[in-house]
Amino acid sequence: MRLKIGVMGGAGDSIPATYLERATLLGEELAKADCILVTGACPGLPLAAAQGACSHGGMVIGISPALSLDEHAYHYGSPTLAHHVLIFTGSGLMGREVINIRSSDMVVIVGGSSGTLGELAIAYDEGKLIGVLTGTGGISDMVKSILEACNKATGARVLYNDDPKKLVRELLEVYKTEHFRHPSVFCRENLNEPIRSDNEGQLDVVCGMMVPRGQAAARRKRIDGEFVFCSLSCAEKFDGHATRYLEYPTR
Repeated sequence: MRLKIGVMGGAGDSIPATYLERATLLGEELAKADCILVTGACPGLPLAAAQGACSHGGMVIGISPALSLDEHAYHYGSPTLAHHVLIFTGSGLMGREVINIRSSDMVVIVGGSSGTLGELAIAYDEGKLIGVLTGTGGISDMVKSILEACNKATGARVLYNDDPKKLVRELLEVYKTEHFRHPSVFCRENLNEPIRSDNEGQLDVVCGMMVPRGQAAARRKRIDGEFVFCSLSCAEKFDGHATRYLEYPTR
């Protein structure tokens, strides 16, 4: 799947042009990296990132606080353009923050105030990979001291950079090489939910690969046993033709 990057930041109407330009560059870089941009469907810095992504063919998903398009545009005064999909949560401005974070593989903080601080807290507590675009005002330049004061180990990792291009590159590198193994507190490893296998591993009946203990991408439980798979592709092949793979493994 394409990675989903949540951009959370200031939604005010008096944001300096230089901050907006950097948020736009952030969106452009995410689109160039073939990532899907997730925002709170709000104005300000997240909208600038959405516009930047759209200008380079990127896909943007907005998590709206509203119940409907009418409420989104009229009551909340939120934008509709530069978003390919709007998801109406009906949860209000604060309630939709959890959905913002959990819908994102990683999160970027840009400027922001109390709402962005809430999103930072959720992402940090849930062990996300977080990027902070420093030099964009608001809480983005205070994140390091805030987290140091919290003094809490959650599994989250935080990267700081004032260059949108470098920040995106660093986030993708860390995620693809390290953080994908434990992307949040809800992953199998952190839930202490091991896959049953012997010390060496368990056979993927679809491709024949020996899947090391605790490293399966997916599993399926059936009355005739529990099966693990090296990839989501193998798991879905099994879903469609389980009998064939059980009768003739690895074919």
